Amino acid sequence: MVALPPYALSMGMFTDHDENGAPVIAMDFSERNTGRPGYLHGGAIGGLLEMAGFATLHAHLEREGIDAQVRLKPVNISIEFLRGGLPERIFATGEVVRAGRRVANVRVEAWQADRTKPVASCWMNFLIAPKKVAAE
Repeated sequence: MVALPPYALSMGMFTDHDENGAPVIAMDFSERNTGRPGYLHGGAIGGLLEMAGFATLHAHLEREGIDAQVRLKPVNISIEFLRGGLPERIFATGEVVRAGRRVANVRVEAWQADRTKPVASCWMNFLIAPKKVAAE
């Protein structure tokens, strides 16, 4: 399972299951992620997409045996909101489209009851940088 950061935990996000080697991150509807009455806040959906993108890339790099050796720095994220998020659980998972030595591209989708009707999707581009070693 992927360890989620404090932001994700404070928003009520959790790892629901794995799908084809990529973690599926879920978030239940609650007062803390409500936008206009009866809908998920767009920022909460964006945060879910971002967490799913990071989790997907971490899982991919872990399978390659290099996750512990690198830091991921998001370069940009482009979100497409496709429909309103309803007051129910929302899921998100990603696919690593390309992961080179220095750059990775991840596509992420979020959905609710019907996987074929995404609520939002995004492209994330990451810089893969070596971790700095503390000087002795």
